[in-house]
Amino acid sequence: MFTGIVQGTAEVVAINEKPQFRTHTLRMPPERLTGLEPGASVAHNGCCLTVTAIEEDRVSFDLMQETLRITNLGLLKQGDRVNFERAARFGDEIGGHAMSGHILCMAPITRIIRSENNRQIWFRLPEPYRRYLFTKGYIGIDGISLTIGEVDGCDFCVNLIPETLERTNLGFREEQELVNIEIDPQTQAIVDTVERVLAERMDNGN
Repeated sequence: MFTGIVQGTAEVVAINEKPQFRTHTLRMPPERLTGLEPGASVAHNGCCLTVTAIEEDRVSFDLMQETLRITNLGLLKQGDRVNFERAARFGDEIGGHAMSGHILCMAPITRIIRSENNRQIWFRLPEPYRRYLFTKGYIGIDGISLTIGEVDGCDFCVNLIPETLERTNLGFREEQELVNIEIDPQTQAIVDTVERVLAERMDNGN
C-alpha cells in the first residue's frame, strides 16, 4: 500500500529492452535506500514495482508487457525522472489517501494554467472512467494523492502548491504528456456497487 505522498523524483539511468519486457534502473537518493532490499515494493509514477537488484544507489525493476501497455513507464527514456514512493509501513502517517499502486489508465494533460504561487493542471480521462470523477474527490496522478478541483465531462483539474511542484514531476510536465491515473478504490467500489444495484432493480422491474 502507498499513501500518495511522493518522496521525490529519481532519474532513470539505464533501460534494458527485451521482447515485451523491460528492466529499468533508477538512481535513488541515498537517504531513501535504508532497509531497501530485493523484493521490496516501490511506486514509480504511482505504479507498484518490485526491486530486483540493488547496486550502491542504483536500483533495478522489471516491467511486464501489461505494465508497459497501461502506464507511462513504457514511454520513459534514459534521463527521465519518475515520482517514487516506498511502500507504507504499519504505523506510518497517511498524509494522502490509501493507494494500491495499480494504475487504471493514462490521461493526457490538456491545459496548464500558471500563476505566481500555484498551478492548475487539466486532464482528460477516458470516457469509460468519467463516472468516477467527483469535485473534491481523491485521485492519484503519477502516484501523487490529489484532490479534484473541478469536473467538466471527462475533463478535470487539480490545483498544485509550490511544494508539490518542487517535489514531483508535475513541476516540469507539459501539455499532451500522459500521466498515470489511479482512482480512489473506495470511490470505485461505491460507484460500481450503486450502478449494479440500480441495474438489478431495473432488470427486476422495480
